[in-house]
Amino acid sequence: MTRWIGFVHDGRHGFGRLEAERIVVCEGDLFGENSPTGQVLPLADVRVDLPCRPSKMIALWNNFGALMEKQGLSRPEAPLFLIKPANTYRPSGAVVAVPEASGRALYEGELGIVIGKTARDLTEEEAADHVFGFTCVNDVTSAAILKADASFTQWARAKGLDGFGPFGPVIATGLDPQALNVRTLVNGRERQSFPISDMLIPVPRLVAQLSQGLTLEPGDVIACGTSVGSGPIPKGATVDVVIEGIGTLSNRFD
Repeated sequence: MTRWIGFVHDGRHGFGRLEAERIVVCEGDLFGENSPTGQVLPLADVRVDLPCRPSKMIALWNNFGALMEKQGLSRPEAPLFLIKPANTYRPSGAVVAVPEASGRALYEGELGIVIGKTARDLTEEEAADHVFGFTCVNDVTSAAILKADASFTQWARAKGLDGFGPFGPVIATGLDPQALNVRTLVNGRERQSFPISDMLIPVPRLVAQLSQGLTLEPGDVIACGTSVGSGPIPKGATVDVVIEGIGTLSNRFD
């Protein structure tokens, strides 16, 4: 397993392999040819940055059995999703300012699939070869905006505000997603804990289905959807999304 991290050091952006509490700095292309520079930095000496910069984040809805049953939904035949814009991306450690007009934000801890190769019209058998690794995602939502107009559910606006798509802290490769569990903590108190094995559309099928007519680019993130336990973020609270093998995505919401 390799854990790739982005960082800022002395005003410069870089990436490397996170090994315990140090970063083996690399050069080249994260999703192509790269090699160590010979420089090793203590994690404490850098600011954690996004581990990649997606062209888009695809966010799933109704993709976990427990939540489907709780809400009385039907099983989807194809992925139900929206696309979060780049202004939502924030690294672990960033503070997210929640606009007063948006009301209280809601947390949604999720697994993120990171695409490693350009993908279009894949079969399910081909899909695994296009997955680079996995990350933690907090798919933040403004409930007040979502249903403010009875004529139109505002998914894109409610989930597309600045800072409403944090992900990281790393991209981990070599993991079996079916063995992973997502935990979400608010001010240290566990609010969500659910297995990825409960996903209605597993990773290979999900990537293949999303690629039909929609090109997936290296670095794109697929937020796999959340399960039961999503709820409001108190002002000033810190939300941690924890996935063993990946790490902890931690952000304060002011």
